[in-house]
Amino acid sequence: MAFPPQQPPSQDQIYAQMVAESCPVKSCLSGVGGFLLGGVFGMFMSSFEMASTDPAVLEQPLRQQLKHTAKDMAQKSFSMAKNFAVVGAIFSGTECMIESYRAKNDLYNSMSAGCITGAVLAARAGPQATAMGCMGFAAFSTARIWEYYCNGFQRLNFTPSSDTRQPIILSHSKSKENVPKAFNDGLRR
Repeated sequence: MAFPPQQPPSQDQIYAQMVAESCPVKSCLSGVGGFLLGGVFGMFMSSFEMASTDPAVLEQPLRQQLKHTAKDMAQKSFSMAKNFAVVGAIFSGTECMIESYRAKNDLYNSMSAGCITGAVLAARAGPQATAMGCMGFAAFSTARIWEYYCNGFQRLNFTPSSDTRQPIILSHSKSKENVPKAFNDGLRR
């Protein structure tokens, strides 16, 4: 079976790809995504907090209490949305610039971008906080990316047998000799 010949991309497609892969666009998209995610997360988290412990608010009618709670939730949600947007934009922009400079896409880009992001966010609190922010963000970035590189998105419900190179052979016979023990254990769960 022959495949039809591929046509080279047009100039518009090349330009659109260059714009989409540019660092400012990536940084802005991460900022917008962080703002939206932070808003949802802030709304969710603020719903668990007591809106006000002031007895004057608790003595007001229900409609006023709900209005006060909604206003408080909106303020906390907006604050968290701004924080997530800043973190996303700084991290994404820094990682993109490091990746462009190094011309590699590897674990060290994320680790360096995490360090720079943590340091920038903690810079106002002094040098010790800057160092701790750098280490914390770098460790978190490295752990998340390392987990992605090592495990990917595949999650298995059973533990592999001691010999992971052993093929899984399913036969039509009733015997379970050809099926690894770990596979049978996984089916029983």
